[in-house]
Amino acid sequence: MNEADNKNKKSTEELEKILERTLKELNINTEKDLSLLDYNSDFKNYFLKSQDILKVKNYSLLVRDAVTAGKVFKSLEDVGISNVNIEKTEYSKSESLLLELKYLTIKKAKINALKMLEPLNQKLGKAIFITDNNSISNTLQGKVSGIQIRGASSLYGSKASEPILVEFQKIKFQSQVNVKFIIE
Repeated sequence: MNEADNKNKKSTEELEKILERTLKELNINTEKDLSLLDYNSDFKNYFLKSQDILKVKNYSLLVRDAVTAGKVFKSLEDVGISNVNIEKTEYSKSESLLLELKYLTIKKAKINALKMLEPLNQKLGKAIFITDNNSISNTLQGKVSGIQIRGASSLYGSKASEPILVEFQKIKFQSQVNVKFIIE
């Protein structure tokens, strides 16, 4: 929140109260999910240019789904807080998903090795070396901060009565495994 964004009509304290009230109306636990990241004021301009002291506060809000994020964006814009962006998106079960991907990749490596040895009339022995390389791709690729908003209002203007459909950009998980087996 920046006092300069609203042309000094509302103080950061007023904006703070509006922010908290708006988030509580959306059933967001502000004590748990909202945290102050940074607070500063532009005091040097006061002495140099005799202008008002402008304060800036940066907050971080944890939301757990894209629909809630869309509601937050819309509600904050409606009350005059528009300098909002998505800091990051992440999947809460990424570790277990990566483990499952490794399991499936090693299983596929064994099946491939068995099929390649079949015409040679040789047997597959124990695995003697395994390495892995995980990849999580969440690049924004020109999209607005990892979120896509689409729905009736984008097609028919702001007078549409249907709610906006919101979804986060897909996160791509990859697992690459190198397995070396003994050939008997």
